[in-house]
Order: sequence, then structure tokens, then C-alpha cells
Amino acid sequence: QAPESCPPLRNEVAVRVLQGRMKGIQGHCNSCYMDAALFSLFSCTSVLDSMLFMPFPRCDRNVQGILRDEIVNPLRRTGFVRASSVMHLREQLTDKGQCSSFTNAEKDPEEFLNLIMQQILGIEPLLKLQSGGQKEQECYCYQIFMDQQEDLVVPDVQQLVERSFLSSDLKLVEIPSCFIIQMPRFGKEYKMFSKIIPSLELDITDLLLDSPRECCLCGDVATLECS
Repeated sequence: QAPESCPPLRNEVAVRVLQGRMKGIQGHCNSCYMDAALFSLFSCTSVLDSMLFMPFPRCDRNVQGILRDEIVNPLRRTGFVRASSVMHLREQLTDKGQCSSFTNAEKDPEEFLNLIMQQILGIEPLLKLQSGGQKEQECYCYQIFMDQQEDLVVPDVQQLVERSFLSSDLKLVEIPSCFIIQMPRFGKEYKMFSKIIPSLELDITDLLLDSPRECCLCGDVATLECS
């Protein structure tokens, strides 16, 4: 355990701490979905550190303490988290949630995020989406859904997000404080893409609802949009 607060890893320090054998979060008993999610959310960014410290109205302080002291701080300090620490969290999620299989079964990352963010920590939804002018939807992460496209062999995240939003006729109602995206690369049997290139920056200009944009012909503020 590491009760002292540790900042997220950056640049050369991240490479030094996280690279090599026995680094990352140790997998055990179908924990890969949770290991990957926790590593992505906390190892090198502080955007969700409020989950670790803020006393939200419905916050379970025990789960918050396990997440902070047994997983995030050790990961940032030594680059390694034992499987027993993640199992401790999984046991608590099983006790608090409606599902008895968090300790042994493979889950969808979205199920894990919804449980820990909404039911256990009581965080407000991170995303507001609108589809085809219908009512706003609120959620904690966005899962990319799209049909197989022959021209995309090794896509980057920017391409996948744009095409997924287009195919689902979705728009972001506002700029999100944190945009968690689940890639279309899951399950043991099927992988839509063998590799996906991370986009180090994500341009969401064309994904925002009613956002002023430049006309691609004259350069003035656009009045019409062609999908």
C-alpha cells in the first residue's frame, strides 16, 4: 500500500517506471478488463483524480481508499500493482453491486465503470450525447460501434471516433471534462482491427452540437453541414 499521494507519471519518468518486466497491473482470474481500464484512467493522467479524493455525496470511502492506496498510488510510485490488490477491489464491488461474478468472470469495461462511478462513488455522468435531435443521453464512457470498413486496416482513434459518431448520427452536447472511449477490439474470438494507433490529441470540433465551424469552400462561418 502507498497512502501518500503520488502524481501521474509523465514523459521520461513514465518510461522509466512503467517499462520492463513485472510492470503494470498483474492479471488474475479474468481481471484484464479492469486492469486495462484502471491503467488507462490513472497511470499517466490526473483528469479523474477526483475519484480518489473528493467526498462525493454517495461516495463509499472504503472503495475509494482501496482504489487510491492499493492500486493508483502503487502504480504511479513503482509501476506495479499486485493481483491481490485488484481482487480486494473486485470483492468490494461484488458486495456493493448487483452482480456476484465480479471476482471471477470477464466483464465489459463499461459495466465496471458504471458501477464504480455511478453507484459507488456517485460521480455525475462525464458525457452528454444527442442522436438525431432526440433527447440528451448521459453516460460515463463511449463505446465505438461501427461496421467493418475495408479502407480501415490500421486506423487511429480519431478516425474511429469520427466514423462511429457519423454512423450513429451522434453529437456531443458539450465539451466533456473527460472523454473515455472503448475501442472496438474486445472479446476472445473476434477482433475488428489487429492494431489501433493511439491519437495523442483528439479533435472533437466536428462532433460538437451547434459548434461554429469554418466553411470548407469560402472560409466563413458555415451555415450547413454535409455528413
